[in-house]
Amino acid sequence: MIYEKLRIKDISRKLKNSEAIISAYIPENSEEININKKRETIIICPGGGYEFTSDREAEPIALKFVAQGFNAVVIRYSIAPVRYPTALLELAETVRYVREKEKEWNVDTEKVMVCGFSAGGHLAGSLGVLWNNEIIEKYLDIKNEEVKPNAMILCYPVISSGEFAHKGSFDSLLGEKEAEISRENLSLEKLVSIETPKTFLWHTFDDGTVPVQNSLLFSNALASNKVQFELHIYPSGVHGLGLCEEITAMNGRSEHINSHIASWFNLACQWIKTL
Repeated sequence: MIYEKLRIKDISRKLKNSEAIISAYIPENSEEININKKRETIIICPGGGYEFTSDREAEPIALKFVAQGFNAVVIRYSIAPVRYPTALLELAETVRYVREKEKEWNVDTEKVMVCGFSAGGHLAGSLGVLWNNEIIEKYLDIKNEEVKPNAMILCYPVISSGEFAHKGSFDSLLGEKEAEISRENLSLEKLVSIETPKTFLWHTFDDGTVPVQNSLLFSNALASNKVQFELHIYPSGVHGLGLCEEITAMNGRSEHINSHIASWFNLACQWIKTL
């Protein structure tokens, strides 16, 4: 496996002040199997309320995807007190860079997707709905098509800034910038269009931190715009489950281990193969 750790400011022409880091986990092709194989690449955005990036939703997720034959890249994006749109621009640059590494990393450039957890789901979803927004070209001076995800995997995502908002995520994302940028302008269900990528979502019905309505609102918006999606609502489970296995359980907490909800990962992998 190829492992590379890179700073965004070293791969971006415009984000020279960024402190974000990406870690790439790339399976090496084999002559015994398929030396010319091009691989789907999943860019993982850990959660953390835009206050930190969770270890439990970072490398363990990447290694699980690598074990299924995918390329995986974890982005440790900028968090508070750094404000919007910095993290969005860092993710956009990561998508561009992954495509640039087509030959070295055996990237299938038509299957580069973002996978986000909780607030990381908001970040991933933001690129999915804003990839063609003028903000990308304005700040990065690149073509919008270079940063468009081909698909999204959103895991118990923060979506809405309305009635069912996770207030803390929007507080950290905007901070003092809220005077110039309305929370409503970052409520993702209101930004979905026919250009939004296909999406896989999962949530638990009784999530006490990010209400299930976040995924339902986004799914309804996708349906209204005739964007294909797959949605799984599990009947019961705490927020921040990750892989729902011991490897991502916080200090071994039993409520983070659930074999039924763990099915989301295999379902997502099967979904990826249909793209």
